[in-house]
Amino acid sequence: MNLSVVIPVYNEEQSLPGLHSAMQQALSNSGRLWEVVYVNDGSVDRSSQVLEELAKADPEHVRVIEFRRNFGQTAAIAAGIDFSTGDIIVLMDADMQNDPADIPMMVENIDQGYDVVSGWRANRQDTFLTRTLPSRIANWLISTVTGVHLHDYGCTLKAYRREVITGFRLYGEMHRFIPAYASSVGAKMVEVKVHHHPRKFGKTKYGLSRTVKVVLDLFTVKFLMNFANKPIYLFGGTGVTLMFFSSAALFFLAVRRLGFGIPILTSPIFQVSTMLFILGFQSILMGLIAEMLVRTYHESQQKPTYNIRRVIAPNSSAKAGGSVPHPDP
Repeated sequence: MNLSVVIPVYNEEQSLPGLHSAMQQALSNSGRLWEVVYVNDGSVDRSSQVLEELAKADPEHVRVIEFRRNFGQTAAIAAGIDFSTGDIIVLMDADMQNDPADIPMMVENIDQGYDVVSGWRANRQDTFLTRTLPSRIANWLISTVTGVHLHDYGCTLKAYRREVITGFRLYGEMHRFIPAYASSVGAKMVEVKVHHHPRKFGKTKYGLSRTVKVVLDLFTVKFLMNFANKPIYLFGGTGVTLMFFSSAALFFLAVRRLGFGIPILTSPIFQVSTMLFILGFQSILMGLIAEMLVRTYHESQQKPTYNIRRVIAPNSSAKAGGSVPHPDP
């Protein structure tokens, strides 16, 4: 199986030569065809020139994608995946805090049948208050919400089979949620401890503000994982709940009016219950509209609503490399 290592780059001119040297040392005896896809995410230092030099010095293994401006790490990873050719895709940072020597071990786990191998920086070399603590809180929150329990979602160093990460698009800060997406299509996953080194050059590009973006993206991820194919379950369930409480409140007002003669219209409960009923009805209508959009999305692009690991058909006449037709979802 071929191997592609995707590395987003943003102002890492000093790290790149040492990183690529370590990459060559780690992968030269792997027995695989391998490539490194560097994605220059609008760097304003000499990263562009350094990458060009690396591509000239090692044209067999280096591919460089250069953005017109800075689009962010998630966009850089998405571009790297799109332009890579390997059956196995490894993601890692360019700051030399991830260790290329861990890649062969992670690929071995892929060979053992896993679809996702997630790195865990058990001995993380970062500032505790501004980096490690917020990361631990985010890891706990993501694991709780998605149900995919990992110690270190923020560790970029991860290995994937191509087929489990090419069925969706990445936006915002969603690259860290790739394991959750992969799990939603049935990927077999394992977490392994990896080395983590102190930053030698430059400064970190991440701050506490990124944690807020991650939390906001988590709402989207939760929706896509649980309700992307059946949005009526979310909108309709919310609407039915609101209408139930509205009906209960109106029933209470009616009993109070018949039993004690207290007027209905003068109570603020009447206005609240009416509002809840209207909101509930609108939520159900939104769910129906979302259902129509989902069907349009799948049917117009002929996207199946399932994901196949493999097909075993010993007596099939289909030729190797050919496509196997699938039934309509």
